[in-house]
Amino acid sequence: MTDEQWSTLIKIIRGDGVEPLPVGFIVDSPWLPQWYGISILDYFTNDQLWFDANLRVTQEFKEVMFLPGFWSEYGMCTEPSAFGARCVFFPNAFPHAHKIIHSVDDIATLPAPDPRTDGLLPFMLNRLKLAKPRMEDAGHSIRFAVARGPLNIASYLMGSTEFLTAMMMQPEMIERLIQKVTLFLKEWIALQMETFPSIDGLLLLDDIIGFLGEEQFVTFALPYFKELYHIDVTVKFLHNDAPCSISAPHLPAMGVNLFNMGFEIPLSELKELTRNQVVLLGNIPPRDVLANETPENIRRTTLKLVQELDDKRRIIFSCGGGMPPGVSTENLYAFIRTVSSEKRTS
Repeated sequence: MTDEQWSTLIKIIRGDGVEPLPVGFIVDSPWLPQWYGISILDYFTNDQLWFDANLRVTQEFKEVMFLPGFWSEYGMCTEPSAFGARCVFFPNAFPHAHKIIHSVDDIATLPAPDPRTDGLLPFMLNRLKLAKPRMEDAGHSIRFAVARGPLNIASYLMGSTEFLTAMMMQPEMIERLIQKVTLFLKEWIALQMETFPSIDGLLLLDDIIGFLGEEQFVTFALPYFKELYHIDVTVKFLHNDAPCSISAPHLPAMGVNLFNMGFEIPLSELKELTRNQVVLLGNIPPRDVLANETPENIRRTTLKLVQELDDKRRIIFSCGGGMPPGVSTENLYAFIRTVSSEKRTS
């Protein structure tokens, strides 16, 4: 992100009104390689192509905040690889991390990764180190430490169904697993901040919290996210595009001040659930509208999204979730220009 974009983001979090109305998107490997015209494998393995794709999108859409910006990642394999998960990479499909916990008994012997040396994490950091001078020459800085959340990682290590089932049947063992993953995440986040002093934000991505009931969320998610967000940064960003009606009221207590959700729940309702204390990044349907509709239909849907909000403060207009595959330049401009044409009324 540029200094100007970062300053605007801070104003939005503070509750200031900004004009034009802000637009932002989470962009990474599901969308960016295809948009740039390269394979996903090229994006992961060629640092120059990775940099060029990220730079190009910021130049094409200068009015958009891309979050976290120049995201160094390897899809869902990123953090599980540090625990020893076997990772499968395809020429032009999303990578997959195979589970390594086949019984709750395996949790006791789960290794404690060193983020400096283990899995794909050193490659992530080194890519950013090498790119940093060119990023800064282009006016951008590394603003966020980024990681999947503790339940998301645990579900990959164990399998989502097995993880959620064991949460009900053997809760003590699942708490032990989440504690181990949280300790790893604290070290991984600290390493990113140590490596790049320009970091002043934290982005955690965790869809598994959307599949928990109130009691399970309070037990297995809330204390660990509070621990992770108890960190001295200005922007505390959470992505969860699974159901969020259970977790949303807890976001202020978790420490979250920026939230990217799915599209099933209106922004006005989320404002109420979060007591208007959290900036909302959303939320037209990403695949069915932003990727698959015509520009004219995108304009209609976007106009409805904007005009239904009486209070447009603490809103960054986006899709409900990360940018999906297949969104064209034309469709993106339809969304951006529709938002920009509207005025803040409060």
